[in-house]
Amino acid sequence: MSNNQTKTNGSIIAIVTMMFLYAMIAFVTNLAAPIGVVMKNDPEILQSEFSNTLAMMGNMMVFLAYLFMGIPAGKMLVSLGYKKTALLGIGLGFVGVLVQFISGFETLLGYTDNIVYLIGAFISGMSVCLLNTVVNPMLNLLGGGGNRGNQLNMMGGTFNSLAATFTPMFVGALIGQVTAESDFSDINLVLYIAMAVFALAFIVLAFIPIKDPEQAKTDASTVFEHSPWNFRHFVLGAMAIFVYVGIEVGIPGTLNLYMNDTTAKGAGLLDNAATIAGLVVGVYWLLMLVGRIVGSSIAGKVSSRTMMICVSVVAMCLIIAAMMIDKSVTTSMPVFSSEKMAIVMETVPVSAVLFVLCGLCTSVMWSCIFNLATEGLGKYTAAASGIFMMMVVGGGVLPLVQTYIADGSPGYLASYCVPLLGLAYILFYALIGCKNVNKDIPVD
Repeated sequence: MSNNQTKTNGSIIAIVTMMFLYAMIAFVTNLAAPIGVVMKNDPEILQSEFSNTLAMMGNMMVFLAYLFMGIPAGKMLVSLGYKKTALLGIGLGFVGVLVQFISGFETLLGYTDNIVYLIGAFISGMSVCLLNTVVNPMLNLLGGGGNRGNQLNMMGGTFNSLAATFTPMFVGALIGQVTAESDFSDINLVLYIAMAVFALAFIVLAFIPIKDPEQAKTDASTVFEHSPWNFRHFVLGAMAIFVYVGIEVGIPGTLNLYMNDTTAKGAGLLDNAATIAGLVVGVYWLLMLVGRIVGSSIAGKVSSRTMMICVSVVAMCLIIAAMMIDKSVTTSMPVFSSEKMAIVMETVPVSAVLFVLCGLCTSVMWSCIFNLATEGLGKYTAAASGIFMMMVVGGGVLPLVQTYIADGSPGYLASYCVPLLGLAYILFYALIGCKNVNKDIPVD
């Protein structure tokens, strides 16, 4: 076997492994929203006027971990390499899910199950932060940067979306009709599966040879002369990542709470609200999968900037329309029923359909922002990846702000002003902010 063929086979193995890790990231991250529905129906939380905000705390803890792990993750990537960092991330993921499972044994621990669950969610967030730090630069480097690197990241995003699609559907079907008697033990099957997946992934990855991409050697005296923060397009891109993740999580997360709310404030669903909400939110992630498949197929020909401009404008139009349509205006929406193993039609508010369609737009934003913001960074790319992971905390902050507004008199639909403003910033970044005006800084 020639050296070129061996190198090609090694690259394929590395790419496939990164795709699998992409899927695991989505599975763990998307457990928070449907589990939050159970948390909301805790008698103490249900009586609070900020029940939706408290229900979003699990999601907040997952993304808060990025703030603490982002920079360390980037340093681990440099010192430990891609494979060891990924193994550490998978190990933390197993521990995080295990702690969430233990949260169902409140009487054994002497603490409330909600607090233990939040600790587990934070540990899981540390896990997905490490895994995210690995997969993005790895795929970008394996693709050689540019449009090809962006294309590989979008392909990875399709696996991410596939896992994200089935997670809320599966958990929603498992929970069914959430009542005051529902607790974390109702989702034990999901947690068993999650722990098994992490254990299997650790064993498999331990035996897969992954060679770290070669980095250009640099003079030690100049490595720290500058940093990613010296590049304006990176700084604005880091802010775009903060905003984007908040948009991506906030749209379906608040929609899930809205459709689960059987009071006059909610979407008006009465029977099997949790199941229907899970199916509808699952379609959002399914459309992200579709968008990433389409995006990866055209990324070699269409620039990241052009793609970003188009999808941000369309998403803004969808959200504005959804906010203006009353919930009494309904339509039939096709969803996949895991119980019937068939496509069924469910009656939902038109606004919910419009929010779901936003998944097509958000699908390509992460890879486009990452691609634009790291273009031309050279030796500073690894450090930039760690900073990006820190900024993912936006996925906890913005949804929390959004649900706080939803808890107040403005209500659920008005709360979507938060992702709307975020999309306006992303449009600005695509039009103006992504231009590299610091090309004089040496990056070799």
